[in-house]
Amino acid sequence: MYDWETRLTSVDNNRVVRPLDWGLDWTQHWPSRNGGPSAQASRDLLEYFSRFNDHIIQDSDRFYSYQKPTDFRLERREVQVFSTRETPDPRLDEKVRGTHADFLRFTSPISTPFPENNLVNARWFPARGRRAVVLLPHWNSDAISYNALCRVLNYMGIAVLRLSMPYHDIRRPAEIDRADYAVSANIGRTLDSVRQGVIDARCCLDWLESQGYNRLGIVGTSLGSCYAFIATAHDSRIKVAAFNHASTYFADVVWHGQSTRHIREGLEQGIDLENLRQVWRAVSPMVYFDKFSRWPRRSLIIYAKYDMTFLPEFSEQVVEQFEQHNLDHKVVVLPCGHYTLGETPYKYLDGWQLANFLRTAFE
Repeated sequence: MYDWETRLTSVDNNRVVRPLDWGLDWTQHWPSRNGGPSAQASRDLLEYFSRFNDHIIQDSDRFYSYQKPTDFRLERREVQVFSTRETPDPRLDEKVRGTHADFLRFTSPISTPFPENNLVNARWFPARGRRAVVLLPHWNSDAISYNALCRVLNYMGIAVLRLSMPYHDIRRPAEIDRADYAVSANIGRTLDSVRQGVIDARCCLDWLESQGYNRLGIVGTSLGSCYAFIATAHDSRIKVAAFNHASTYFADVVWHGQSTRHIREGLEQGIDLENLRQVWRAVSPMVYFDKFSRWPRRSLIIYAKYDMTFLPEFSEQVVEQFEQHNLDHKVVVLPCGHYTLGETPYKYLDGWQLANFLRTAFE
């Protein structure tokens, strides 16, 4: 299983090592900002970001708040793959050629220097009834992954908005081939990207409510699971949550994960794991369990026994927190890894667990 996982992780050979960048400019418009670092030395920037994380966590309802968009609209267009691989699979392009779908578009409340990224995109899979979920894919997912799961949920009477996360598929700036700006060795930009992903997901809930859906849930995989957890911790409307892969601290995943070795290589030039954990605490699920516990909801946690990206011991710590906080949850452990979860037969086992949970969780 480890060999299979390693082979799948190595398929993408266009990962770029970028050096540590504190990304101070990304903090300029954040709530709770009060002044800046005393100097530009690494120790001063580390102290500044550590202190800023304290403020964010203390007042996270403000950090993850937003102005509701006023330009929601459905756009019908041809389906595209938006592969992140150096050599895209032509069979995927052929699979969707000539097909069209409806996409929810609106301006993200979080503005970035990239116009493509500022226009949110979510494929709409409608269904009759009152149940609906926002689905957040994994990091560097293409634009057609999880579509089969969305159709299965439609069959069960659950509508789905499949969100293109920041810097992914149609939102990806032309200067990059992968969703590198979503998670990178740029400290401030990574924090900002998570904030944007969480807020964009909450905006999708606003639109779903306007369409008459009032039994709302969220589904997230890998990086999308992180976004989904933080959104759930700050939005009382989410009554059902499914976390497909789960981990504790954002920094630990990046530092130890097989698929983020190139990011660690850049980070190691100027920061160690302990300090990285400090400056990325505000985008780590582990610090928000108290806020997650504010409202009753049902949760599903799925993790993989042989995961080399979200290490199993981290997922086990998440489960411990659910138990310590007496939260209504179900745990499923699959006998595969992070990438092999998307392979036969494990993708069907995973899909069955997600669909079966969501089928009854709204009751």
